[in-house]
Amino acid sequence: MVYRARTLDRHSIRVRWPGISRRAVLRCGSAAAFAAGGTGLADAHLAGSPADVRVEAVPMRHVRLTHSVFRDAMVANASYMMQLEPDRLLHNYRLQAGLAPKGAIYGGWESDTIAGHTLGHYLSALSLYHAQSGNEEARLRVDYIISELVVCQASSLDGYVGGFTRRGADGVIEPGRAAFDEIAQGHTHSTGFALNGAWSPLYNWHKLIAGLLDAELHCGNSHALGICTRLGAYLSNLFGHLTSAQIQQVLACEYGGLNESFAELYARTGEQRWLSLAHIIYDDRTLDPLALGQDNLANLHANTQIPKVIGLARLYELTGRRANEVASETFWTAVTAHHCYVIGGTGDREYFSAADSTQTYVTDQTCETCASYNMLKLTRQIYGRRPSAAIFDYYERTHLNHIMAQQNPRTGMFAYMTPLMSGSARIYSTPFDDFWCCVGTGMESHAKHGDSVYWHAGADTLVINLFVPSTLDWNGIGLALETDYPRCGLVTLRVTKVENNRPFMLRVRLPGWSHDNRITLNGHAENAVADAQGYFSRRRRWRVGDRLTLAFDMRLRLERPTGDDLGRLASILRGPSVLAADLGPAGAPFDGVAPALIAPSWKGDDVLRALVPAFDVAGGFRSHGTGRPTDVLLTAFASQHERRSAVYFPIFTQAEWAGEQQRFRDEEAARKRLATLACDALHPGEMQSERDHDLQSNLSFPVVYRGRNGRDARSGGFISFRLRVAAGPLLIRATYWGEERDHAFRILVEGHEIATEHLSAQHPGIFFDRYYPIPEALTKMRQTVFVRIEPLPDKTAGPIFGLLCLSAKN
Repeated sequence: MVYRARTLDRHSIRVRWPGISRRAVLRCGSAAAFAAGGTGLADAHLAGSPADVRVEAVPMRHVRLTHSVFRDAMVANASYMMQLEPDRLLHNYRLQAGLAPKGAIYGGWESDTIAGHTLGHYLSALSLYHAQSGNEEARLRVDYIISELVVCQASSLDGYVGGFTRRGADGVIEPGRAAFDEIAQGHTHSTGFALNGAWSPLYNWHKLIAGLLDAELHCGNSHALGICTRLGAYLSNLFGHLTSAQIQQVLACEYGGLNESFAELYARTGEQRWLSLAHIIYDDRTLDPLALGQDNLANLHANTQIPKVIGLARLYELTGRRANEVASETFWTAVTAHHCYVIGGTGDREYFSAADSTQTYVTDQTCETCASYNMLKLTRQIYGRRPSAAIFDYYERTHLNHIMAQQNPRTGMFAYMTPLMSGSARIYSTPFDDFWCCVGTGMESHAKHGDSVYWHAGADTLVINLFVPSTLDWNGIGLALETDYPRCGLVTLRVTKVENNRPFMLRVRLPGWSHDNRITLNGHAENAVADAQGYFSRRRRWRVGDRLTLAFDMRLRLERPTGDDLGRLASILRGPSVLAADLGPAGAPFDGVAPALIAPSWKGDDVLRALVPAFDVAGGFRSHGTGRPTDVLLTAFASQHERRSAVYFPIFTQAEWAGEQQRFRDEEAARKRLATLACDALHPGEMQSERDHDLQSNLSFPVVYRGRNGRDARSGGFISFRLRVAAGPLLIRATYWGEERDHAFRILVEGHEIATEHLSAQHPGIFFDRYYPIPEALTKMRQTVFVRIEPLPDKTAGPIFGLLCLSAKN
């Protein structure tokens, strides 16, 4: 985890906050105390209704980005969005409404049963971009898409509209409505990501409704809410025909933040039926423990849970229900304090690991971007009712080090995962053939870099939480925020307008990592001590031309993962930025040893003293005689878009490093010996090896994990291939990751089942091997054998990360 320092107990969660002294984050005072710069610490639910304690973000229409990497990201994103053709994203909506499509369907996920989800993201991204920049083309595209959706929905008498499809029992792709016709009759077949053959259809609808709500809010489209209410009526009628148990079966499949959508629809319309529907969309199994203050996140899919909790947070804002407050705060605290990596992201292979265990999951499949996108949304909600600078320390860290790392500014494309394993590189989407969920949230994230910079408590208190170069024109107040942050720690706020010469309070977040702040007002030193909420506060009659300048302490510091306080793994940060070793271009393979640092001890000062500025690289540092196997160049991780990186460094003494080298040599020798004993070796997930073995598959996908290639097969699919064999008794040795859960499959040789395998996390933290004897009758007089691997119903086969045919005598 990211943060270090003192411990606070809240709802049975142990919370670690940044090192500077601050009052407990989740027990900040009311908005009135916050606005006054006071130290009120009453719980919000005791101070009055939720509305009484809201601190709100200044709407983006009042904020304009100025020259910076944030504006560059927005421009690159806008360029990509304008390349997309609305009619192609509408293809399946029109087709399933019985209308002729106006454009060819896109590839990737848009050609799978989750088709249509991108349209919802696209509506949100266009709406946000219009609000952030005033771009009129974005608004016109929103209006066109909604006009088309109105036509599509009009073809259905009950309000149904959708772009997703479903895979029938015979494997044939059918209209998505068929899945819900079955559910309405009480026939539900639900798994984590499939509902009656459709890929997360409720999640799909959440994205569509969220896009429509954004269109109404930011573009003023008068038809958007009408589509929402008619589709909501269809869903309300559907749930009304189901028992509580059946509803829970449906909700066992990912449903995104559909509860938030209907909570928001209630807030916009005042119609009680939408609030009732929002309460019905509640997954008992995962949300009840959170309402009791329990961290139950281990082994849950991260981004499936976060939007549900965003919905609970919105319901708390609307109703004041205590259980929803506890659940959302418990979840946010658990994730940020116990399940995060140093860049602020969470999850390995999209799943939470056990609390305080991220140090054992530093892999090439860390940090799904959608999870960080949603955690930032949740953070805004938590902050709005508990305003504290420490909350925005987390927001800033994740925004700068993960969201800004996700987009390649040269191409405008997006990464799904942000790998943290040494030597790994980000893999970016293609413009028209991927359309992952993280492409959708990527379009949204890079349309709204100004949405959380400025906040207000009432009409006369303005709060600056992020240091994004921008201008503000709000409520008679004009500001210009000027900085090269995070490359430097100097930030200037210049007053450009004050109407009626009225006084107002200006509050600026003092980051928790900065221990020596310098603040001047028009050249005169100010008291730079943070108040109880972590802010510098100044109320005065501000005048046009006033300049408030803040200089933050940007010294290097060392951080270790939470739960690894006595370990030797650490990351290096400068100010808000995570630094990473540059290990070369992403297009070149990395076959070397993960870089390590040598120091007399593992203490931070010993390590940091050996890092010197790299004067030839802006913002860079070099290890000086302490890097192993060679010295390394350190630059900001977020900017290493087309490079291979190392973010976590093992720290050794010189003697320990010698032992580490010998262990590596021994492992290499053992691998080489085994390869010489094999009759044949298949490397699943590697194109040439799969071709050499005539690998065939269906519903099967290549995977990469911890630097190893592999392949799985999903329910209803298979993998088949040919293996060379030799005389005598033989074994198949398959390699698996030891934490696969509830995977089950059959292994057949020449049509005969030789094993049924069940993977249930028997070997945590390691790859392990299983051996399957091949009956000699199946190999006699053969040079090759035909092998087929089939998942059991509703299960997954593998993934298999290596497969050898060995003599049983070795």
